[in-house]
Amino acid sequence: MSISLKNEKDLEGLRAANKIVALTLDYAAEFLKPGMTLLEVNKKIDDFITSHGAYPAFKGLYGFPAAACLSLNEVVIHGIPDKTVLQEGDILGVDIGSKLNGYYGDSARTFPVGKISAKDEALIACSKDALYFAIDTIKVGMHFKELSHEIEKFILARGFVPLKGFCGHGIGKRPHEEPEIPNYLEGKTPKAGPKIKNGMVFCIEPMICQKDGTPVVGSDKWKVTSADGLRTSHYEHCLAVVNNKVEILSQA
Repeated sequence: MSISLKNEKDLEGLRAANKIVALTLDYAAEFLKPGMTLLEVNKKIDDFITSHGAYPAFKGLYGFPAAACLSLNEVVIHGIPDKTVLQEGDILGVDIGSKLNGYYGDSARTFPVGKISAKDEALIACSKDALYFAIDTIKVGMHFKELSHEIEKFILARGFVPLKGFCGHGIGKRPHEEPEIPNYLEGKTPKAGPKIKNGMVFCIEPMICQKDGTPVVGSDKWKVTSADGLRTSHYEHCLAVVNNKVEILSQA
């Protein structure tokens, strides 16, 4: 496994690309409301990214047809926007990428649509809190597997389970690089595999299911739900390790 280390030029490029992603998600938080279709949400996101001089990186990536992955209610990730109308009480995962001057940005949040239930609030809080817990946990010299194990323990302690088979990832001049970073421990020991070093840039993205983290891929070959068929949530930040500290790139 070869994990690239970024120099200052790389970091500046990644900061700029990720700032656009962060601004776009802030914008989505303002306009999302009941009555909108997912296609309308996607167009607003597409237009906003391009208006800032970037390209919506998910459009055409591996054949994905839209600017944003819009994952509604029981869909965890990779939802394709369609004519579905947002309803009061829905929860919507919005995962977007940008490409700017050869560098990629990537981040995700799960938003409430109007007033949501306390159960759904707890579900969203788990993914968000697990992400920030992970950020606080990252230390230079720790194994990525140790980080995955800590994220898994956090999620389980909240009474939820991580989605299996999907993971966070490195990022740079490609949207997905080494390493893969699951939200659960693979193998028997966390004290194995590559270690976190200064200069690494990667995305952490807790994907939360309620009872069963077994993934089910839809007939469109994209959307992923959990085997329990219940609602899910997803949060993601792009992070850089610089001077022994974690810098959140995907915030405005």
